[in-house]
Amino acid sequence: MVPIDSELLKGERDRLRDALRETEAQVRKVEADLKALRQREIQTKREIEALSTLIEIKDHREVKAEGSTGA
Repeated sequence: MVPIDSELLKGERDRLRDALRETEAQVRKVEADLKALRQREIQTKREIEALSTLIEIKDHREVKAEGSTGA
């Protein structure tokens, strides 16, 4: 049987704890970046929808204008 050095184990545990803290910090950053990207996505979709609505209104007015001048 090989004896286990408790100091070695403690050192490894501390190293893993540090690595875990770093990973958790990276996860928080990625989650914040993802949230910002989702907000940009939502904003872009809203802008597209608004522009599409404006295009539809303009096209509808042009059709009405053509119809009233052609009679």
